[in-house]
Amino acid sequence: MEGLIMDYPLTTTTILEYGNSAFKHKKIISYLPDASRHEYTFGDLYKRCMQLANALTNTLGVKKGDMVGTFAWNHYQHVELYYGVPGIGAICHTINIRLSSQQTEFIINHAEDKVIFVDATLVPLLEKIAGKLETVEHFIILNAPENFNTTLPNVLHYEDILAGQLEEFQWPTLNENDASGMCYTSGTTGLPKGVLYTHRSTYLHALTISTPNAANYSNSDIVLLIVPQFHVMAWGYPYLCLLTGSDMVLPSSNLQPEALIKILQKEKVTKANGVPTIWMGIYESMKKNPPRPKLDLEEYLVGGSALPASLIKAMEKDFGIRGVHAWGMTETSPLGTVSRLQPHHQDLSEDKKVGIRAKQGIEFPGIEMRIVDNNGNVAPRDGKTMGELQVKGAWVISSYFKTKNRDNFTNDGWFRTGDVSTVDQDGYMHITDRTKDLIKSGGEWISSVALETTLMAHPKIKEAAVIAIPDEKWSERPLAVIVLHDRNERVTNYELKEFLSRDFANYQIPEKYLFIGQVPRTSVGKFDKKEIRRRYAQGKL
Repeated sequence: MEGLIMDYPLTTTTILEYGNSAFKHKKIISYLPDASRHEYTFGDLYKRCMQLANALTNTLGVKKGDMVGTFAWNHYQHVELYYGVPGIGAICHTINIRLSSQQTEFIINHAEDKVIFVDATLVPLLEKIAGKLETVEHFIILNAPENFNTTLPNVLHYEDILAGQLEEFQWPTLNENDASGMCYTSGTTGLPKGVLYTHRSTYLHALTISTPNAANYSNSDIVLLIVPQFHVMAWGYPYLCLLTGSDMVLPSSNLQPEALIKILQKEKVTKANGVPTIWMGIYESMKKNPPRPKLDLEEYLVGGSALPASLIKAMEKDFGIRGVHAWGMTETSPLGTVSRLQPHHQDLSEDKKVGIRAKQGIEFPGIEMRIVDNNGNVAPRDGKTMGELQVKGAWVISSYFKTKNRDNFTNDGWFRTGDVSTVDQDGYMHITDRTKDLIKSGGEWISSVALETTLMAHPKIKEAAVIAIPDEKWSERPLAVIVLHDRNERVTNYELKEFLSRDFANYQIPEKYLFIGQVPRTSVGKFDKKEIRRRYAQGKL
């Protein structure tokens, strides 16, 4: 027997309608690529999304199921695309602006994008490959200055196609399981793979992430979206903010620490997101030049890579700002866990509390996780037994777009993340490494992540990445690649070994340390282990 409840599809359009109905007056503030400031309301967004829907349908001939690419920074027009494109039944395909030309060409052709919306400052990146793009019919330019010129074919301008369009549109009835958005993985270990989200997965992800035990947002918050809109739909924040009535602040290309601190200060931002390297830079800048008046920022949500316990401590001690650790992947929409303390943790020492907060945390409602050891057995939740983290849930992929990658899935339907993890008795997951980044030395496994986070707690070290290098005797040994806070300082190998010996056995501690100016990063700001291995595989500069 079925229940007697209305069939009410969970779609991105219902999010837009709700934001306009309940929070029409709330703000979206953009710092555009030319550093100018733009402000309007959720009500203005609503009207322009309907103008965009009319333009897509009438001017560009976009139909249900068509792929519409975006190649853009974080700003209000990009948010309009997040709603206007899926609202007509098309798919908003956000393209990573930091990939190589070859990867970008592959992604656009593989997705079969019909139209691409591109920021004027990013046009040169597409001009290089425009002749190789097989399906693109129009390029729509965002934020073009006067006298803008380009060699791209079939160019239109965003404000021109919106001008004169009606501010009314009859949204089509959509199935909540229809595709709404797509992102490709960064392709650090092969060709990028497409991850196709549904309206339902997008809605449930945003609604769940907003809850108190998760990111904890409300209509009292002013939120800075540092995570790029081209990266996993900005972690779902443009949807989350309309559901919660949180004011939205978007920095576009103004991503240097000093610029972000000014935005945080001027807009009285209460919450923000970003990868650890962003917050490392913000902390270093604030240490040198403490903001006056004090920031209103209460906490920042971090994902993408491990948030060092040392940064959690320092940011809270020096500036009273909480770091909240989360975990996810492109394949999980992306957020799957968050680490917040519970009442029974309150009597623990501060160090133990920080140790828990530095873990990736417990799963959200709608996500299940398990650890599977090398023998294929589900590991106990003892905080010690390591294995591969596997997940399933309401916003986890069932397959890649146009790709048969069954190796990424178990026979009983779980997604294999490739993360080596433990789960403790309280259910807190802790990633010890990626399977491809583990170091096997003399038959024993060594965690590169554990070494990195400990090294970054050293007062003289700004960044640290650890990789495996060949060793005749032990097969592999760890190599630490280090960036110092002050390049004029010196740290000896002996000093670093002594520092690490407090937490690691002798066989786990690197003998070799390389001091460099900056750790190479991926397109989304993580340490690029593939590039580090390419450069330093021989254990020398």
